[in-house]
Amino acid sequence: MREPTVAPLLRVYLEEGARRTFAMALDWPGWGRSGRTAEAALETFLTYRERYAEVALAAGLRVPPAAPDVADLADVVDVAARVPGNATTDYGAPGVVPPLDGDGWTPDRAERETALLLAVWERLDAVAAAAPAQLRKGPRGGGRDRDAIVEHVLSTEPAYARKAGLRRKAPTDRAGLDELRAELVALLRGGDGRAPAAKGWPAPYAVRRLAWHALDHAWEIEDRAQP
Repeated sequence: MREPTVAPLLRVYLEEGARRTFAMALDWPGWGRSGRTAEAALETFLTYRERYAEVALAAGLRVPPAAPDVADLADVVDVAARVPGNATTDYGAPGVVPPLDGDGWTPDRAERETALLLAVWERLDAVAAAAPAQLRKGPRGGGRDRDAIVEHVLSTEPAYARKAGLRRKAPTDRAGLDELRAELVALLRGGDGRAPAAKGWPAPYAVRRLAWHALDHAWEIEDRAQP
C-alpha cells in the first residue's frame, strides 16, 4: 500500500510581544503574519500560503503544498525558535533579530533569498500599478491611499540598507532607489551574511525584514483596492 505524501514542515520562529505575536518563515522571506496569540499568528500565517506561493513562483521557487486533512499545527509548522518581542512587535511590525540569523548564510542561500526579495519588490510594483489611487478606508475612515503606502515602503529602505551594511546617501528618486537596491543585493550576495556591526542586521534578517515590509503593504493595497 502506498504511503501518503507528507508535506515538509514550514520552519518558523515566533516573536512574542505583550499584545501581539508574529509568526515568521525562516526560509521564505516576506512570509510572516501576526495575531493576538501564537496560535492565532500561526493560523493566519498559514492562510497566506497561496498568496505567498505566487511570489515564490516569480522567483522560480515552489512553496511546499498544504497537506490534506491536517488538524494539528505541529504537523504543518516547525517552531524553530521563540524570541521575546518589544514595543515594535506590539505596534505591528517584527522588530527583533532571532539568534538563528546570527550565523549568516551560504552563497546558495544568499542567492535564493535575495531572489525572493527581488520578487517581492516586483510584486509591490505590480500591485501598485494595478490598484486605484484611492483605496477603501477602514471602519473609522483611516488608512493611507496607494501612493502614500508605496512612498512609506520606499522611504524606509535606505535605513534598512544601512542596517545591512550599505552606506550611501538616500536616493532622491526612483532611479536612485533602484540603484540602491541593486547595490544592496550585490552586497548581501557577496558576504557571509553576518551582521556588519554590533547594532547592524545579519543578512537573513535584513532580507526578511525588507521583504516582509514590502509584501505586507502590497497585500494591504490588494485587499483595500477591493470594493
